[in-house]
Amino acid sequence: MKMLVINFIIFAISTFSFGQSSIVFESNTSISIDTDCDICADVITINGSYSGDGTQCLSPLPVELITFTANVNGNKVTVNWQTATEVNNYGFEIERQIVEKLRATSNEWEKIGFVEGHGNSNSPKDYTFTDNLLGLSLNLNYRLKQIDFDGNYKYSDEITVELGELVKEYKLEQNYPNPFNPSTVIKYSIPVVRNEYFRSLQTTLKVYDILGNEVATLVNENQKSGNYEVKFDASNLASGIYLYKLQSGSFIQTRKLMLIK
Repeated sequence: MKMLVINFIIFAISTFSFGQSSIVFESNTSISIDTDCDICADVITINGSYSGDGTQCLSPLPVELITFTANVNGNKVTVNWQTATEVNNYGFEIERQIVEKLRATSNEWEKIGFVEGHGNSNSPKDYTFTDNLLGLSLNLNYRLKQIDFDGNYKYSDEITVELGELVKEYKLEQNYPNPFNPSTVIKYSIPVVRNEYFRSLQTTLKVYDILGNEVATLVNENQKSGNYEVKFDASNLASGIYLYKLQSGSFIQTRKLMLIK
């Protein structure tokens, strides 16, 4: 522990103010200040002993959370929060929990991110974190795990975001409009697979001519459970009947569409 010793040689009683504390000492008094104390009120000892309120190293004050909200924008959930003051704040873990309607809430929380804190602050601080759900249809809880530099932590209240019902089955819808010229929209759904809500499946959506030749690839990527829609522009194709095929995991389905120019 680093100690700074200051010797005061005065001839009258004086007052030393520190924060909200006042210490009265007389001439030839030796004061030691603990410069390692990690909060504003350092340890002050007078002639080797503590004296007065505020002269001990206080426990860090909790981080004061003013607001904690979440906003949905397309396939993203943005979590925002603001603190009024911070002491010894290492940062925040963001945790997510799945809520299934008509069932009890799952007890499993998943860490999805971390945002560094400001350590010690007496002014408001704003934080944000974006959770990209890629079309996932779920109701979710979010909470913050505030962590001190010494490893202590506490949780915020929970907030709920409603994104819709769980997708429980595959679906490839008829394109609309149909017949079309020159573009149409194809919608499809990918369900939760064996309760693995955030598992991605290799998914393709391709268009073929009536002879089975591939003429367009609309989707070729890993996709999570959710509802999707894709625009198909057939400006470069001739009029006729075409087939579009969805393949996701072991699911395969094909439908017809008609282009009339």
